[in-house]
Amino acid sequence: MVTMRYPARRDTGAAARYLTPEEARLLLVDRGLDQVIPVETLAGTVTHSRSGARPVAGKYPLVVLSPGFTVHRSTLTALAEELASRGYVVASVDHAYESVGTAFPGGRVLTCLACEKTEAGTPMQAVSDNRAEDVSFLLDRLTGRDPVWRHSRLIDEHRIAMAGHSIGGASAVAAMAGDPRIRAGINLDGGLATPVPAAGLGGRPFMLVGAQERGPGGNPSWDRDWPLLDGWKRWITFTGSGHFTFSDFPAIGEALGLPVDPNAPLPGTRSVELTRRYVTAFLDLHLRGTPQPLLDGPTADAPEVRFHTP
Repeated sequence: MVTMRYPARRDTGAAARYLTPEEARLLLVDRGLDQVIPVETLAGTVTHSRSGARPVAGKYPLVVLSPGFTVHRSTLTALAEELASRGYVVASVDHAYESVGTAFPGGRVLTCLACEKTEAGTPMQAVSDNRAEDVSFLLDRLTGRDPVWRHSRLIDEHRIAMAGHSIGGASAVAAMAGDPRIRAGINLDGGLATPVPAAGLGGRPFMLVGAQERGPGGNPSWDRDWPLLDGWKRWITFTGSGHFTFSDFPAIGEALGLPVDPNAPLPGTRSVELTRRYVTAFLDLHLRGTPQPLLDGPTADAPEVRFHTP
């Protein structure tokens, strides 16, 4: 299942829901929050997206977003909406049988059969490699001769990037290694289950964005593969952040008054702001060619952001 977002005309379309009630229930159960947050509260979360909105004519870069393992594609909504509002087409992907609950047309809800596989010993690289194949298939269906999306004319097929959270970030490496159409990639706090190829990524740019403990020496796979990234690259971390900082979870938890994780005290609103700011800057630089001084080093208005040069 894929949610497509795109630059749209104001006041067209109907309000888009965050999750279906069953998706919300399964996600809350998996997170151990089903006795804390009512299903209807999460399912009723208001988004800024409009279903069926009329697009603003033009050609836009495409960004594919891949979520963390077990969680729904909606958990990257804040980032997806920001990118669409800034002139990107965004494809948020749920990889079949990899979330705790994904609703399909007709009432089917797929659950995480891949969880059973990984718990039984299947390596996580199988997950990221499978996701890479999903993304290539998706690009075929969005940009091929007979596209399945009615607004496919909006996509500039020569300007495509991928970003992912957690295993979705490892999938960005795997997808770039196997598909030259993807010009740039971002890993949001994911261990590199699929290693960067020894030959590199063909000089294409890549950015590692991590929680505070993912600086040099904090994650073996990042230390291992940093030298293999052979194009423009950055390695940054956010002080006070945790693994889910780069998703919607901190902002939703803050809105609901849930206790702050003492190991990740960065406020939810600030988490969203910083993630949006640095991801957008990377994409504007590499898909639009717009200079981004923000990516040159630390700035006074973002003291939480640390740049690493191992």
